[in-house]
Amino acid sequence: MPLVSVTRFRARALWFVSMLLFHAQRSISQIRNVNGCIAMALLRDKNHAFWTMTMWADERFMKAYMTSGSHRKAMPRLADWADEASVVHWYQDHAKRPDWNEAARRMRAEGRPSKLRHPSPHHADLSFAAPWTTRDTLFETLQGDNQATHQ
Repeated sequence: MPLVSVTRFRARALWFVSMLLFHAQRSISQIRNVNGCIAMALLRDKNHAFWTMTMWADERFMKAYMTSGSHRKAMPRLADWADEASVVHWYQDHAKRPDWNEAARRMRAEGRPSKLRHPSPHHADLSFAAPWTTRDTLFETLQGDNQATHQ
């Protein structure tokens, strides 16, 4: 049963988008080389918001990734750069990646907001807009072939 991890964050100003993308690229490079990651996707949403979705063989692989390398270096900066950020995890009985609408539904129902220094009025209650799914997923990586594909 794979573990699905979804994050959503919104840069509080356009200035922070470039810094978030810089660190996201480093984290993407890291995730392509870690054990236990089944799939990864990144969605660029409206209004400086971004979604990530990763699928893991189990929680220990996800925690090892979160607490090391580029991801660990980027996480403390999120508190200053974002005005909305949240996370949700769940296990599912198949390896098919959920769609972004399911990710948003789970985020609202089971997710939790991250600690931020400049939260928006929608941060605490997760009342963000539905993801703009007509945009392409920026990156998706599958374990085994270690090749990135663009949808």
